[in-house]
Amino acid sequence: MTQVGDTARADAQAAVRAVRAACSHLDDASIDMILRDARSHYAWTDRPVPDALLREIYDITIAGPTSMNTCPARFIFVRSAQAKQRLAKSLKEKNIDKMMEAPVTAIIAYDPQFWTHLPFLFPHEDRRPHFEDKPAHAEETAFRNATLQGAYFMIAARAVGLDVGAMSGFSNAIVDAEFFAGSGWKSNFLCNIGYADETALFQKLPRFAFEEVCSII
Repeated sequence: MTQVGDTARADAQAAVRAVRAACSHLDDASIDMILRDARSHYAWTDRPVPDALLREIYDITIAGPTSMNTCPARFIFVRSAQAKQRLAKSLKEKNIDKMMEAPVTAIIAYDPQFWTHLPFLFPHEDRRPHFEDKPAHAEETAFRNATLQGAYFMIAARAVGLDVGAMSGFSNAIVDAEFFAGSGWKSNFLCNIGYADETALFQKLPRFAFEEVCSII
């Protein structure tokens, strides 16, 4: 390894140690906000979400790990009335109002050709042969890792004070034709973003206990 590589590696290790030293465990209020007491929302106030906050969410999201740093997720933030009308064509009727009322709806998508960017994303070794001429493997890798990034995205939005409401209940084919024609990108799921109107909430639904779904072996 070169001296530059040695320095970069040492700097990376020092940065992780500094983060751990500064915060060994999130406080309960922070965990409650991002997951434990967070809710999926279906109604929204008209408080706008500025571009700077969308950029901040993205910058947090891309810090999350993906296999070989593939970063296959792609995002379109639908905010204008015209774009929302285009998106509405794909939605089941019960989801249209939820989307139209949200300040922003993110289309969480993925690029099956992510591997062509690996020389930039994973520069220390050429991993393109793992995916070249292997479309099924590339598709599976892209979908799995973009879904992870979609989860990071939701946590990031909550972490900066926004509310989220993820949605399926739409036609991926229509979204892909309307927003991704010619790009090869594919939609995964939608996520409404904004400041929620909590009066639409109902009780939190049950979750499995550890003993019901977990094993330590």
